[in-house]
Amino acid sequence: MLFNSYTFFIFFAIVYILYLLLKHKGQNTLLLVASYVFYGSWDWRFLSLILISTVVDYFCALKIENAIAPKIRKNFLALSMFTNLGILAIFKYYDFFTHSFAQFINVFGWNPEPRYLNLILPVGISFYTFQTMSYTIDVYYKKMKSTSRFMDFALYVAFFPQLVAGPIERARRLLPQILHPRTVTLDLFYEGCYLIYWGIFLKVFIADNLATLVDPVFDVSGPHNGIIVLISLYAFAFQIFCDFAGYSNIARGVSKCMGFDIMVNFNVPYFAKNPSDFWRRWHISLSTWLRDYLYIPLGGSKNGTLMTYRNLAITMFLGGLWHGASMTYVVWGIYQGVILIIHRLLRPFLASLDHISKYITKPVWGGLKIIFFFHVVIIGWLFFRARSVSDALVMMKAIFTNFKWDPSLNITFNLTLFIGFTWILIVVQFFQYKRKDLMVVYKAHPVVRTLFYIVTMLLIIIFGVTDGSEFIYFQF
Repeated sequence: MLFNSYTFFIFFAIVYILYLLLKHKGQNTLLLVASYVFYGSWDWRFLSLILISTVVDYFCALKIENAIAPKIRKNFLALSMFTNLGILAIFKYYDFFTHSFAQFINVFGWNPEPRYLNLILPVGISFYTFQTMSYTIDVYYKKMKSTSRFMDFALYVAFFPQLVAGPIERARRLLPQILHPRTVTLDLFYEGCYLIYWGIFLKVFIADNLATLVDPVFDVSGPHNGIIVLISLYAFAFQIFCDFAGYSNIARGVSKCMGFDIMVNFNVPYFAKNPSDFWRRWHISLSTWLRDYLYIPLGGSKNGTLMTYRNLAITMFLGGLWHGASMTYVVWGIYQGVILIIHRLLRPFLASLDHISKYITKPVWGGLKIIFFFHVVIIGWLFFRARSVSDALVMMKAIFTNFKWDPSLNITFNLTLFIGFTWILIVVQFFQYKRKDLMVVYKAHPVVRTLFYIVTMLLIIIFGVTDGSEFIYFQF
């Protein structure tokens, strides 16, 4: 059941009407049932995996909190980690590591016949397993109390607005909103409707239309024209942002309508000026999860420069692997770690360059840094989107060696489409960045808001892709 489908809006309308008629306990029961129906609409068999994670983490957290002996507490934490990571390992990574190992030992002349499981990847598995693990880890480190209310904990795990593509909510933040009565106000409803509308626009007008510029280039092996590759790379950068941010906005909007406040997952990431800034703006729920549950436990930046670099490299490598069982994601993760390390190494030099702003004004200098780092980001996106590392290298080579204007390739037309599908996003994001407010359109003058809704609605009606295509991050 996709957010950009008529089926979902019929589903949500029914759930919402019933939700408003019920009291707190009934609302939670309704949302739990609705969440299981929502997830089961893809494949009801995979509900068993959510139930396993829910039951194991519920009881492990209770045992961790009630146990006195440190060894017992560690054993139940280990059971939680083993269960969740084991589910991920079997369904997402087993075939990848088996194939990679077979290729490795082929180098030594051995020719094994590996057995693959060929399992279907359950939608959203990386999101809800990380969410449930954060609960038991927080209880273990006494950052929160466990809950004895199983049904409410089950709702925390399966809450349908953010179940399949995040944000990855912490129990410390979402669970209290489930345990206590919520207030639905007209203001929250209006804010929620705006977020849903903006998310739908990002998905059906921008992301899905940009796919027509991305797929024909990335889904072939070459030869490639460098200009076409660069345009498609720009298009993918905006496609993946609008697709994922669109989902997150819809999730936040649906939640707000019901009185929930889930975290912001994107904060104008392409206005970042360096890699650290980027990861404070892009997929915030994952970056903060990796920081709090991986980077800091590894030692963070406390044990010297070399250990800090090691921790950054490990964190981003595993962050890349979290996205999928493919060498392209591994390389992307390694690349992210490398640019974070390089940025730390060059901080004194980069700081010395800021005196340039005396000659060209701070806004211009800041804009140049944003443009430069955006191009650093899209190099990573090239590996992220490519079918293989070798394909990515071929496309990169084309940018530097075959950057020629070929009239037969409709370069002007592709560039026009790219600008036509992204200009309104760039304008909105600019004001969101300048005002430091993601709700800047919602809070704008009524005339501005009216013009915005008229223009965007016309664009959706005329150019919107309404066939209900899947969101990119469903595959993770």
